[in-house]
Amino acid sequence: MADVKALGDQLVELTVKEVNELAEYLKEEHGIEPAAAAAVAVAAPAGGDGDAAGAEQTEFDVILKSPGGAKLAIVKLVKELTGLGLKEAKEIVDSAPKAIKEGIAKDEAEALKKQLEEAGAEVELK
Repeated sequence: MADVKALGDQLVELTVKEVNELAEYLKEEHGIEPAAAAAVAVAAPAGGDGDAAGAEQTEFDVILKSPGGAKLAIVKLVKELTGLGLKEAKEIVDSAPKAIKEGIAKDEAEALKKQLEEAGAEVELK
């Protein structure tokens, strides 16, 4: 049997793209849809840094609050920005408010926010 601690450590270190790939693999190969588990695995590293309570924030989450009027354009932009497939990008846009990217640098987060807002979406950084 697998070492549960080692497996847990590997899951916590996955990037957003890797979590999405894992979710797709589990869905296709085993019929498991781990949407809630994937969200927890991705969110845990971002919020788990208790020592940095007074420090300046260095990692940001880009949250799509609303796709606005140009939903199709936002779906295409989310697909392009995240590297996800069209179906996954549409699911993110349809389930807004939803994180598009998590744990990224401030400059990258602001650039993504600007692109999405220019396309008509309502976005916030956390």
